[in-house]
Amino acid sequence: MASGKGKAAARRGRLPAALLLLVILLAGAAFWGRSETASLLAPVSTDTSVRVFEVPPGATSAHVAAGLQSAGLVKNGSVFRLYLRLRGLDGRIQAGQYELAPSMPAAEVASRLTSGRVVEDSFTVPEGYTISQMADLLASRGLVDRDRFLVAARDPSLVKGLVPEGLPLKQPLEGYLFPDTYRIPRGYTEKQIVALMVDRFRQVMTPEWQKRAQDQGLTVHQVVTLASLIEREAQVPADRPVISSVFHNRLRLGMKLDSCATVNYALGKSQLILTYKDLEVNSPYNTYKNVGLPPGPIGSPGKASLEAALYPAESKYLYFVAKGDGSHAFASTLSEHLANARRYEAALSAGSQAVVP
Repeated sequence: MASGKGKAAARRGRLPAALLLLVILLAGAAFWGRSETASLLAPVSTDTSVRVFEVPPGATSAHVAAGLQSAGLVKNGSVFRLYLRLRGLDGRIQAGQYELAPSMPAAEVASRLTSGRVVEDSFTVPEGYTISQMADLLASRGLVDRDRFLVAARDPSLVKGLVPEGLPLKQPLEGYLFPDTYRIPRGYTEKQIVALMVDRFRQVMTPEWQKRAQDQGLTVHQVVTLASLIEREAQVPADRPVISSVFHNRLRLGMKLDSCATVNYALGKSQLILTYKDLEVNSPYNTYKNVGLPPGPIGSPGKASLEAALYPAESKYLYFVAKGDGSHAFASTLSEHLANARRYEAALSAGSQAVVP
């Protein structure tokens, strides 16, 4: 146990240090008004070339200040750090990548680092894309590692409450990575990108739409699955609610949906012409062999297709065939449908999706 004299000595030893710190801070506050300090906080040079400076997560202001000095972006790291402290900015630096130049004064550098003005990347995912296609697209842009993206897109916890458990799904998040244009901080991980896209889906699928699904006797997962079929089959916007009505009518009557798009998904291909052999593929996604909807979406539907699935047109149509110009001809009876098929046979053989022997 320390003696009374020892404790007093300890207190005397600490007091000068505290006073010294106070003197330094007060002197520093006065110091900033001097021209010498202004020089140390001035731009390093007139070089306006932009450099990307990265602040790692959890980096201290001391680490950042030293890095800035080493990169030639501030004149003196210690002075820059003290500037942050006196301005109350110490501890407010945000992680990310920043575009900085030697021609920027220290005040602007500090402003960028503490306001989170990070470098951003943008990308657009087209409607109807599968997760595999998204992985190819983002990897080609250098935004993700393809394999890591596919692993991240298999996390069922991200779609908890949306996708029922136990379904024979090829890809558990298929349909839930919403197709849209995104702006992301450079350096976003594959997990962050996937989570962002699922969050966007949740924003689009409003409580009003969820209530509409319930009124239609459908789960959200069934709506997304149906919308993915509409997305793949429809090329003309006006056709979406009509194609939706065909599927709704067939589901109500217990008919097979006979969607070529589901066969392509089962095959892992995107063929314009399907053979009867293709239609025999043994897959729960093959709606030529199985009644009802496939177990899950076959791509990511956009907002218009989701709306069409929820609000189909009123019709008695049970069939549709591609005309060859992107639109479809609809029929209520098989005889009408066969007549339409013969009428547009030439266009179909020229490249539209069809079934051939």
